[in-house]
Amino acid sequence: MDFQRILIYLPILIFSFMMHEIGHAYMADLRGDDTARRLGRITLNPIPHLDLFGSLIFPAMLLLMNSHFLFAWAKPVPFNPSKLKNPRRDIPLIAFAGPFVHILLIIASFIFLKLSLVFSQFTMGFTQSIIEFLYIMISVNMVLFIFNLLPIPPLDGSKIISYFLPQDMAAKYMSMNQYIGFIILMIFVSTGFFGYILNFFTRWTSLIFFTILGY
Repeated sequence: MDFQRILIYLPILIFSFMMHEIGHAYMADLRGDDTARRLGRITLNPIPHLDLFGSLIFPAMLLLMNSHFLFAWAKPVPFNPSKLKNPRRDIPLIAFAGPFVHILLIIASFIFLKLSLVFSQFTMGFTQSIIEFLYIMISVNMVLFIFNLLPIPPLDGSKIISYFLPQDMAAKYMSMNQYIGFIILMIFVSTGFFGYILNFFTRWTSLIFFTILGY
């Protein structure tokens, strides 16, 4: 990935995972826990959301590995299960709120992509740059959506899956050492397995959106 594309990717990446965490915080607030709101996590200021490893070190590792895709994560949103209206149901809802934000950003990007092509005469000289920006926005959010739904603790997918497991099994599953989860993620990335999953979902999702929007 060349330096110019990195300069485009990084702001989009930071904005996207920031919105992801705002989604978690907002859903927790809706379900009765105001912890994240009181700690200033429902904010467009990226600084409270940045995580040293997930936001900086891990993306740098991917760049050093010459990865074809770039992703990261933010500082987890704190919440107090005892404040939730129904913790067993609300925790998966809070977990899914983050990935759901990526779906909203993907839909919005496709709509703006359509509009930029339809009204290209009004964006003369900028159309190609706008299209490239929106394609990157779509691809970054597709990566973040799929990555966060992997059922590996501590990712959001594990919290969603736990809702459908018996309570004792869910507790053991969620207590898995997070370093084990990280090792599994690195295996997924280094072997290309995550890339295969990503390409499959990206191809079909793009086909669906392009069909809906009449490309």
